[in-house]
Amino acid sequence: MSVEINNSRQTVTTMAANTQVQRVLELVRQRGIVRGTELDRLGVHRMYLKRLVDRGLLVQRSRGIYEAAEPRLSEHDSVIEVAVRVPRATLCLLTALRLHQLTTQNPFEVWIMIDRKARKPSMTYPPIRVVRASGFALSRGVKAMRIDGVEINVTTVAKTVADCFKYRSTVGVDVAIEALRDAWRQKKVTVEAIIAAAKIDRVATVMRPYLESLV
Repeated sequence: MSVEINNSRQTVTTMAANTQVQRVLELVRQRGIVRGTELDRLGVHRMYLKRLVDRGLLVQRSRGIYEAAEPRLSEHDSVIEVAVRVPRATLCLLTALRLHQLTTQNPFEVWIMIDRKARKPSMTYPPIRVVRASGFALSRGVKAMRIDGVEINVTTVAKTVADCFKYRSTVGVDVAIEALRDAWRQKKVTVEAIIAAAKIDRVATVMRPYLESLV
C-alpha cells in the first residue's frame, strides 16, 4: 500500500513539474524572450529555467534573459533584448528610424529615451545610447510595436522625425533632414502630425523651413 501511495505522490509531482515547464515554454513561445522576474510574478520557480537550459530547450542570452534554443535569426535581437530588460524606456532616434524603415543605416547602439531623473540602465551589452526627456516630450508620440512576438515601445514616425531635429547636435542635421524627407516621400506621416510633434519638442521654428520645402 505504501508503495502505491509513494508512486501516486511521485506521479502528481511529475505532472505538476510538467505543467510548470509547459507554462515556461508557452511564455517563451508567446513573447520570444522570457525574464526570470516574469516567472516570479506567475509563481513559477526559476529552477525550471535551468532545467530547460540543461535539456537544450532554452538558452540564456544574458543575465536573467532566456529564449528558445532555436535562434530567431532576427536583425532586431538587440532591440528586443533592450526593450525586455528596460521596459520603461522608449526606443527612439536612430533605432526608431530603423524600425520605421526610414533609414538604411543599422546603428550598432540601441537608442532609448528615458526620464530625466531616471537612473541610466547598467548594461554593457547590447550597447545603448541614452537620451533624456520629460513631460509631454517623453510621454507623447509613443506607440506599441510587436516584433517577433515581443511588444516594444517606440516613438511614432512624427515624433521620431521631430526628435531628430531636437537632438540634431547628437544625430546630425543631415540625418534629421533625411528622416523628414523619407517620412514624407513614403507617406508615413502628415504635415499636421509633424507640426504637433515639433511643438511638443519645441523645434517648430527650426523645422519650419524644411517643412515648407515639402509642400
